Amino acid sequence: MGDDHAVKGPASYFPSIERRYGKPIEHWQALVRERPDTQHMEIVTWLKAEHGLGHGHANAIVAFTLASERSRDA
Repeated sequence: MGDDHAVKGPASYFPSIERRYGKPIEHWQALVRERPDTQHMEIVTWLKAEHGLGHGHANAIVAFTLASERSRDA
């Protein structure tokens, strides 16, 4: 019997991101939202270079945040 409420996709990385970098996901999402006219991979590269995030973690934050923004705007 599986857990039907298990978090999947980019958000599944959030607990480990918070533990590893010591900041809540909302902090990282706010940084992404401050760059509204920047492409996905440019933001990933910036998070890696300026904030020391790993590629998978940066990509998960950007993907989740941008998808949330698009669904909110729809």
